[in-house]
Amino acid sequence: QVQLVESGGGLVQAGDSLRLSCALSGRAFSGYRMGWFRQAPGKGRDFVAGISRSGGNLYYADSVKGRFTIYRDNTRNTVYLQMNSLKPEDTAVYYCAAMVTSGTYSFISSYDYWGQGTQVTVSS
Repeated sequence: QVQLVESGGGLVQAGDSLRLSCALSGRAFSGYRMGWFRQAPGKGRDFVAGISRSGGNLYYADSVKGRFTIYRDNTRNTVYLQMNSLKPEDTAVYYCAAMVTSGTYSFISSYDYWGQGTQVTVSS
């Protein structure tokens, strides 16, 4: 059974940086396309970033381009989200997700497994 565990969230000030981690256990990590989503209070879950199995293809939401970087370490079964120049509007619960088969990275329905989420709060 696949499990995803996120970590690295916290309370930071605007302009600060934070790195989220998501560790996958239970199956071969390199076989999964991975994504990060976020959900702000009272809003839906939105796509943030996605990464192909090899790490060679990256995808970002317009709102985070140039500030966030997704990358993975297949030897550590972990995907990361480096978040720089954080803004109050980045405040949300961040979820990582794993995709078994080929799908659109920005679609929630493309993903088969989800983590429990980690809270990121950015104060102004």
